[in-house]
Amino acid sequence: MEPSVDEVLSGMLASAEAATPVEAVEAVTRELGAALPARSISFLIADLSGRALVRLAHVAFHSAAEGRRDNGELATVVPFDGGHQEQALRAQALHVVATGTGWTVLAPVTERGEVIGLLEVVLGAAPAPQALTEIARTAHALAFVVIANRRHTDLFEWGQRTTAFTLSAEIQRRLLPAAFTCEGGSFTLSGWLEPAASIGGDTFDYSVARDTLHFSVTDAMGHGVASALTATLGVGSLRNSRRAGHSLTEQADRASAAVAQHGPTRGAFITAVLGRLDLHSGVCEMINAGHLPPVLVRDGDPHQLELPRNFALGMFPETPFTAGTVTLRPGDRLVVVTDGMRERKAAALDLPAKLRSLAALHPRETARALADAVLAVAGPVLADDATLLLLDWHGHHGRPRRANAGADHAADTSADSR
Repeated sequence: MEPSVDEVLSGMLASAEAATPVEAVEAVTRELGAALPARSISFLIADLSGRALVRLAHVAFHSAAEGRRDNGELATVVPFDGGHQEQALRAQALHVVATGTGWTVLAPVTERGEVIGLLEVVLGAAPAPQALTEIARTAHALAFVVIANRRHTDLFEWGQRTTAFTLSAEIQRRLLPAAFTCEGGSFTLSGWLEPAASIGGDTFDYSVARDTLHFSVTDAMGHGVASALTATLGVGSLRNSRRAGHSLTEQADRASAAVAQHGPTRGAFITAVLGRLDLHSGVCEMINAGHLPPVLVRDGDPHQLELPRNFALGMFPETPFTAGTVTLRPGDRLVVVTDGMRERKAAALDLPAKLRSLAALHPRETARALADAVLAVAGPVLADDATLLLLDWHGHHGRPRRANAGADHAADTSADSR
């Protein structure tokens, strides 16, 4: 008698827990491979560029396999080329591909809308529905295995880095949220940062409370390590006061004082948009601290939100901050960008037109499409960080997500409108 799906899943999770952090993924895939059976199974992690996958494996040094190596670990880059792997990842759906020698099943590894990677399973025969169910559930479980074990090892972070990080980039990376996308029943949020050649101090952040969504986009003055250190002060202060339960204006006041008092350079400042969304009412309180105005896309039409103007954080710390509010309607999209999306060569991008053309896409795919568009007009090396955060408001707080294997399929997630 074949084991049930629950028995297979239980065995995989037990194997992951028994293995070391660097071997946990291989332990899970071995369990699945034995249960199917499969000719081969690979885990491909999403590259930090958002434009490739990276196949991770442990190989002997005498192996002829090509790719980046570190202590017996092998990372092979698989660039996006519009093929089945990219399609499966962008559509967040299983892809079954017939090859000359068998069948390949591609399953997205996703948690709450955050794309972690792809599970690639090679079979000798066409997979039965039961096998596809097992693969999809394993891919979903694998997301949690990666999330849990990457806390204990650099393996996954190393695999995702196809280019070397500077010190300022390393600092900036630590300031970003662990997941760039978050799907809730009443909202979907996604952020992205396209770094400049010399890090420009951009960050975005968010946190979901029981009935509130907190978010921020910040841009520290300057470039390099000094900018990254200024950003660290701002983000650290905002997180500290947010976690202490302070109001939005208190968060801004405290962050401004921290930057003014401890900034690494005289006159350091941070422009920012800070937000707090009531998930019951859709009322969004926001502070614009010397930043570009947020954009509200309503019924497909983007327009700038008129908020009270405030000085940048750290500029005049004795001046209190004033917040404004907007009541979101179901179907609204809120967009916050940094000046790297609008200045210098990036100004050639018609952002309102692009937002109209991408209105039907999932925020995750919209963020990637906008980043690609900026690189197309201002790249390939940006003069300033280009950062954006998109928030889709669905309303009906408390309504369960309509999710399958970690991804919400209530909205169009394809990239056909790019």
